Amino acid sequence: MDIIKPIELGSTKSDLNEKLTAVELGKLWATYMGNSMAKCILQYYLQHCDDKEIRVLLENALYLSTDFVNRTTDIFKKENIPLPQGFTEEDVNLGAPRLFEDQFYVHYLKYTAKAGMSIYNVAIPLVFRKDVREFFIYCMHSTMELIEQIKDILMNKGFIIKPPTIPTPNKVEFIKSDFLNGFFGTVRPLHALEIAHFYDNIENNATSKALIMAFAQVVKSEKIRKLFVRGKEITHKSIDRCVEKLNNESLPSPTLHDHLVTTSTYPPFSDKLMLFHKMDMFSMKIRSYGNAMAVNGRHDIGMLYTRDLVSIGLFVEEAVKIMIENGWFEKPPYAVERDKLSSK
Repeated sequence: MDIIKPIELGSTKSDLNEKLTAVELGKLWATYMGNSMAKCILQYYLQHCDDKEIRVLLENALYLSTDFVNRTTDIFKKENIPLPQGFTEEDVNLGAPRLFEDQFYVHYLKYTAKAGMSIYNVAIPLVFRKDVREFFIYCMHSTMELIEQIKDILMNKGFIIKPPTIPTPNKVEFIKSDFLNGFFGTVRPLHALEIAHFYDNIENNATSKALIMAFAQVVKSEKIRKLFVRGKEITHKSIDRCVEKLNNESLPSPTLHDHLVTTSTYPPFSDKLMLFHKMDMFSMKIRSYGNAMAVNGRHDIGMLYTRDLVSIGLFVEEAVKIMIENGWFEKPPYAVERDKLSSK
């Protein structure tokens, strides 16, 4: 039995010949860029993976990234749109020594799968052309299946602490005047949604910190290395502040993954790929912190996220400048520059 009743609509013309909208073009471009990078990274991870279950997980992730790139390529070619350069075999050295322990790969895949879903779940309500809509629905469902495998492995191998539990409410209550307090007066305990986002942000930042620490070990450019060290410090402080909020409520928090980075100083990836990756990950933090602020009620928590957003924004801006300086920042699809047209 269908949960949602079907709606019988009159016949409509095929939309496959319609031009892509800005949303469709932009999200397809972002999907291509992210997954072309993922292919490089996952191919390298597979060179150094001893755990058989984690290897299968990496193979599944690589299959999906390759499939997403190929399907995006087909749409671009059908529309006579130039393929983005993205990332290629020139951006990865498969012969580089091991940089991460096997366990890190699982945490990394969870982080990046969430990043992929943030693209797809925004696209789906805004995409109308049938082939593109079906593509993003496929991406979402496939990524959700991968995340279920990731969670199973994390729990089965004891790699993760589940989110904390809190008492089950025994009656309906309404907000009192102390709800917003954070610095003065009576400060209420964290509510469930605040806890959820603290847990999520700590989990994300633990993976982000380990990755940027590894990149700082192997990057060739001294300028980028200094930026990565700064990013590691920003991330560490953010973790400490979020952990403190949970600990104040006697709640556990996710653990760090720094110990899963080896001592190798030989770069498996190009400086371009590593800088783009961290720029993208820090941009994801902006989205994640925005989501956390949207459900927060306490002034102290709002201030915590605001402070972090400033530091993260400055990091992303510096990363963008370096990408531009080196000619690495690929231009996404733009609207028409009307002022230039009218000046001719």
